[in-house]
Amino acid sequence: MKNNVILGLAIVTMLFSCSSDDTADIVINDSSSVVNNNGNGNDNTNDLCTTIPAAEYTSDLELEANKCYRISGPVIMASGTNLIINEGATIYAEATGADVYIAISQGAKIIATGTANNPIVMTSNAPSPAAGDWGGLIILGKAPINSVTGSGTSTSEIASLPYGGNMSNDSSGTLRHMRVEYSGGAADGQSENNAFSFYGVGNETVVEYIQAYEGKDDGVEFFGGTVNVSYVSVINAQDDSIDWTEGYTGTITNAYIKHGFEHDKGIEADGYNTDFSNEGGYYSKPTVTNLTIIGLGTANDPDSEAIRLRAGTQGIFNNILIQGYGEGFDLDGDLGDNPTGNGVINGNLQVTNVTFTDVTLTMKNDTQVPFEETDFISGATNGTGTDYATWGALWTAE
Repeated sequence: MKNNVILGLAIVTMLFSCSSDDTADIVINDSSSVVNNNGNGNDNTNDLCTTIPAAEYTSDLELEANKCYRISGPVIMASGTNLIINEGATIYAEATGADVYIAISQGAKIIATGTANNPIVMTSNAPSPAAGDWGGLIILGKAPINSVTGSGTSTSEIASLPYGGNMSNDSSGTLRHMRVEYSGGAADGQSENNAFSFYGVGNETVVEYIQAYEGKDDGVEFFGGTVNVSYVSVINAQDDSIDWTEGYTGTITNAYIKHGFEHDKGIEADGYNTDFSNEGGYYSKPTVTNLTIIGLGTANDPDSEAIRLRAGTQGIFNNILIQGYGEGFDLDGDLGDNPTGNGVINGNLQVTNVTFTDVTLTMKNDTQVPFEETDFISGATNGTGTDYATWGALWTAE
């Protein structure tokens, strides 16, 4: 059964079935408003928005086009359900930090279909929004992760939900033309939300045209899985813009990263989660094509690193543009469990067609494996990066 949240000129109510208790269904009182301010903060109309109660939903939830909604706690879609978000919908999150998030459990799907002219926006409801105001979007699938073996699962940092398995072609739905703003609320020093968290998400999931804007933690993080993403924008993430770990093996195609004054790495890449172990016996190996990373410039940020590759990660990079960093690629590893350097020698960690502009040191080798820069990088000065001016037009925030 599908439950639709309908906003009209009249106030109507719909019932939602939740597994948070065995009492009567939650009644949502709807009001009429049309809000999508293209992502430049709260326009102070969200008091008119429909409230979506914090709960675990056991039937479908649909958000209408060009309407606005408010959340003040965890909204969790249980297995077998769909969260359907139509174009132009805006979700305002209570600015109380890590305890406000949307989670798509294993077996559930999100069907979020914005457009360039009418994107979906998840943002803070604070009068003056700031990074870390709320959590973010969490998607959990059944694709492989290397912290477990076979059909085993791990548990997410936020929400403690299971993820992982042996279904590379698992589908968690569709994300298209969506922006997540002011995310990254921290539960504690070790557990922080990202704008987009992909936990064991499979490659039948469609992810294209997503933006993480002004987040406190990472912009987009992959915890294993095989999901392919394209047209990814991360602006002013205060930690890493793109992060992968736990054996992520998908593709990242057309990505644009721009750093603000608070930031860490453009990409931080781990072959496995070093807080646990590599039970699966393999390492992350995504393919990254058409990537631009814009830093603050070596005069302003001389110690910055654009891309850090560590814990045995592998990866194939092609057509890369890096501008304004102290270091372009920093490779860390050892001769034991973290054989990052071996990936360079055997061809599993390679960069082809890259241009460095205002970069002091293009490559740093801290892997304990001797190799030359030419073993790792070919086609220097040939990189053009991604055409963000074209595909990022209209729906992104700056």
